[in-house]
Amino acid sequence: MDTRTAFILITGKPNVGKSTLLNALLGEKVAIVSSKPQTTRNRITGILTKGNTQYVFIDTPGLHKPKTLLGDYMMKSVGIASADADIVLFMTEAGSVLNQSERKALSGYFASNAAVILLINKIDKVNKGVLAEQMHEVSAQYEFHSIIPVSALNNDGLDIIFREIEPLLIESPHFFADDIATNQPERQIVAEIIREKILRLTEEEVPHGIAVSIEEFKEKKGVILVRAEIFCEKEGHKRIIIGKNGDMLKKIGSYAREDIEKLLGARMYLDLWVKVKENWRDRPALLSNFGYKDDEA
Repeated sequence: MDTRTAFILITGKPNVGKSTLLNALLGEKVAIVSSKPQTTRNRITGILTKGNTQYVFIDTPGLHKPKTLLGDYMMKSVGIASADADIVLFMTEAGSVLNQSERKALSGYFASNAAVILLINKIDKVNKGVLAEQMHEVSAQYEFHSIIPVSALNNDGLDIIFREIEPLLIESPHFFADDIATNQPERQIVAEIIREKILRLTEEEVPHGIAVSIEEFKEKKGVILVRAEIFCEKEGHKRIIIGKNGDMLKKIGSYAREDIEKLLGARMYLDLWVKVKENWRDRPALLSNFGYKDDEA
């Protein structure tokens, strides 16, 4: 049986819904999601195999102008992922106008050999007239392979995405095992789940200066034992994450443990610690310790 595949880049500005789309396309959660922009820091590979066809989706950090070394790392990861893409799913928001960073990125994608598909996300937030005008404007400016209105949150338009990708697939052996949904190590996924709960539960109180390091990950008598250290940049942020009488940290641990147990299919004990590392996003050694390494960007 002939096998087909493609590397499909999911890209766009921060908070446009890329990780939500990846999870929706796969039918399961492999990327963390929050309402804060720039939640995704690494390339995340999501793998969907249907019979002889394997879709390799690559979720990337949002396109932005870096202000820290962490930001530099994130943009490097986008560039590396772009070089491998056969298809680009470029996401923008319904009712918005393409900004300078989006236009610059599009110029690069059109200069490559990849087919570029525009996804206009969050169509549930605008009326049909606004959407029609937006589609007309972008189609006059760029020669997209296709333009697809979607709502990643509501799973609206996903069937059209697969229909448009289908003729662009390449005859090739599958690059990943047919029974996996991501190539991320379990430790990385666990760290990201914990970070997601912090972002969601602390809302606007704690900015993006959060990193999670898994210091211990082992199984004992059928129970997964995980010790994780949460790093923030200020003492005030540490107090918020811990909360009064440790209540916030307990809530973070409870919510994270629920998701992690579903992921691992086993009971677990989660031990969380909070530490302060000032300006860690601009300190190369700490970035490397937290898994943000240039040679792996």
